[in-house]
Amino acid sequence: MIVLQVNQLYKSFGAEPILSNIKLEVKSSDRIAIVGRNGAGKSTLLKIIAGQLGYEKGEIIKPKDLSLGYLAQHTDLQSERTLQEELLSVFSHLQDMEKEMRSLEERMASVQPQELDQLMKTYDRLQHDFKERGGYQYEADVRSVLHGLGFADFDQGTKIQSLSGGQKTRLKLGKLLLSSPDLLILDEPTNHLDIDTLTWLEHYLQSYNGAILIVSHDRYFLDKVVTQVYELSRTESKKYNGNYSSYLKQKAEDLERNMKIYEKQQTEISQLKDFVERNIARASTTKRAQSRRKQLEKMEVLNKPLGDEKSASFRFEITRQSGSQVISAEELTIGYSGKPPVLEDISFQVTRGESVALVGPNGIGKSTLLKTLMQTISPTTGHIQIGTNVSIGYYDQEQARLNSSKTVLHELWDDYPGVNEKEIRTCLGNFLFSGDDVLKNVQSLSGGEKARLALAKLMMQKANFLILDEPTNHLDLDSKEILENALIEYPGTILFVSHDRYFINRIASKVFELSPKNVEEYLGDYDYYIEKKANQLELERLAEEGANKQQTPPSSEAKRSYEDEKELKKKKRQRERRIAEIEERITELEELIDMNNHRLTDPEVYQDHEQVQDIDAGTEKMNLELEALLAEWESLSSEE
Repeated sequence: MIVLQVNQLYKSFGAEPILSNIKLEVKSSDRIAIVGRNGAGKSTLLKIIAGQLGYEKGEIIKPKDLSLGYLAQHTDLQSERTLQEELLSVFSHLQDMEKEMRSLEERMASVQPQELDQLMKTYDRLQHDFKERGGYQYEADVRSVLHGLGFADFDQGTKIQSLSGGQKTRLKLGKLLLSSPDLLILDEPTNHLDIDTLTWLEHYLQSYNGAILIVSHDRYFLDKVVTQVYELSRTESKKYNGNYSSYLKQKAEDLERNMKIYEKQQTEISQLKDFVERNIARASTTKRAQSRRKQLEKMEVLNKPLGDEKSASFRFEITRQSGSQVISAEELTIGYSGKPPVLEDISFQVTRGESVALVGPNGIGKSTLLKTLMQTISPTTGHIQIGTNVSIGYYDQEQARLNSSKTVLHELWDDYPGVNEKEIRTCLGNFLFSGDDVLKNVQSLSGGEKARLALAKLMMQKANFLILDEPTNHLDLDSKEILENALIEYPGTILFVSHDRYFINRIASKVFELSPKNVEEYLGDYDYYIEKKANQLELERLAEEGANKQQTPPSSEAKRSYEDEKELKKKKRQRERRIAEIEERITELEELIDMNNHRLTDPEVYQDHEQVQDIDAGTEKMNLELEALLAEWESLSSEE
């Protein structure tokens, strides 16, 4: 069932169009991501669909009874209620039914026999409706959402007005989830969420009953949740089936395929023009030349495929290499004066060439630890040792080191007065500050622009040890990928905090998990860390079961059985991934074969013997690949 259609939508700000010819279709169980650069119009489109913003042309079609829930990127929940009262207000209709049932129960206890039968019928009907609408489940749902969104440790009487902006946004998200609208529209729902909460939200949305429309810069989250992607680029939209990784692959393949078709046509045009020029004047060949000229005139000339819009381009270099030992902490206790310690007795070390991710729940002290390592905050006890020849470059997620009164040009140039203006402008140009952009005041910049400026300053520093606090905040998906590639090629050492699991997977060679009195080290990326954590929890569960049964620790045979089971699960995951890859490729091949068959019906194609041969050869090759994939798919599917 289609719950929303957007046709030929057009929206401008002043004379500048931001959306044009936008097409979008949402069915009842769709999970759709809207992606694009910062400023592409993603939030604008969501506001238009949610009815909070008008548009000049086009139409939006939706059923009259459609329930729609919208979470804005910046929202402020104004309420005098407590946390639990706010979430329970979603179920006021059930609470009213519950009150009516209690009232009927009291009346039935004292009513005359002749009235009792009618009251019992009314009560039974009301009780049935109450149960069908989740009346015996909603309080548990509220507790689940409070826990999942990180409010488990909050007093239930906490007033909403005492919450931070991020906490209010999380609570608003919780209200939307509990209200279960037919169409859930979420603009950056992953902001202000730690990794545990993100994981919970992914699982919740995967089993959500309605349709979901999401804008998010969290690629790991998009891969887990969405099954369709609409890209906004150059004011228009294009649809891709699959998750975010699938979208990237299809987009690259489309560009490559379209470029080949375009280049082939350009070659053909060049050859036809050349033939006409050489043969039009000769009597013996003039008819053939005229025929070629008519062919040229009838040809629908393809436009050159547009690649990605201009991207930032940079790399991090170092002036000199550090010693082997970059930084170490011994029995470190940190926090703020007059308050209880944030972290106690923390010890760790980072060696040259490592890329270490600091992970842990919000509020555990990750940013505080980085500020302590930067000597912005003094440790209460313990010792920090900086290695030989270590030069530190620090990225602050709050960009507190940017001077809001300066222009972009002088914010960078004042730090490096020995560099000429042309080099400074070139550097800023690499971070997409060009022309008059460099004369903007820093305070007028968007979050993404400030992030790029801070990265430009970091790049100019050429430090051999980078300490990064949430470096992907405010960056669009394209800028994140550019930053990742620059850090992967960086020859120095990195210690960073991030909630972006995709980013951690690409960058980290080691994970430090923080707890109040410990640092646990994992030698791998985020997926490795998650797998090891799951293994530890499973072993703890098995040990607990053994202790409850008053048995001795698991025998080597039991451990072997566990390892065998783990290996089977691993092979199953590999098989499922391969099946998904095959199904994706089969769909792609079938579309390409259909495209070739359609091209053969074009008179300009089937009259060209060489072109027909090329198409037939390509189709035959794809058919062979398709047969092989189908055979492999049947074999793998039979193993399940």
